[in-house]
Amino acid sequence: MDQKQVNQIEQNLLEVQQRITAAAAKSGRDENQIQLIAITKYVGNDEIGCLLDLGCTKLGESRPQQLWDKAAFFADQSVDWHMIGNLQRNKAKRTVPLVSLLHSGNSIRLLKTVNDLASPTEPLHVLLEVNVSGDEAKHGFTAEQLPEVMQQVLELSNIRVKGLMGMAARDGDNDQARRNFSTLRQLRDQFRENSPENVQLDELSMGMSRDFEIAIEEGATMVRVGSGLFKEL
Repeated sequence: MDQKQVNQIEQNLLEVQQRITAAAAKSGRDENQIQLIAITKYVGNDEIGCLLDLGCTKLGESRPQQLWDKAAFFADQSVDWHMIGNLQRNKAKRTVPLVSLLHSGNSIRLLKTVNDLASPTEPLHVLLEVNVSGDEAKHGFTAEQLPEVMQQVLELSNIRVKGLMGMAARDGDNDQARRNFSTLRQLRDQFRENSPENVQLDELSMGMSRDFEIAIEEGATMVRVGSGLFKEL
């Protein structure tokens, strides 16, 4: 990377951070309650290294093989890897040891698989993915399935459910995104009161480059930003 590209990433990161601050202030929230997860799906190791140098160490990948490769390349650095995409069960064994948080806990079969791969001394932190938009192409539990999911999670002692994850409708506008995010927050609030012992619904992972400010206004504690960090490179 040349210096111009490095400067561009630095400028992009600052802009995203400023937008997070502004959105938090607008909704009367503390910006420190909101984590930026930098999505590295479409960039290489040079761009990732630049982000790390700038202090952005929470990185999200949606494809397991890329996560494996990138985690190996940056094995000597302090990186907090998040798996945000659909995780096939046959790729879980190599993925689970590398990540601090699985955003896409989207089936009981997957939750049981990662539970078997984790351990009581090193439980895996998981978010339950909820398909709040109703898009058929999206993964995730329906709202109606969550009560049963919560009961089954009781038996999975090697995972810790930390919250919910969701995405706005792919083809929706800002108003639709706000409705989707509001629905996810309401579900979180509804189930948090009587959740099982290994379920702490503190986190809401929602919002991407095009809508993360709306997500923050609706209660997001994690926003997943990719293209906003790497534009104009």
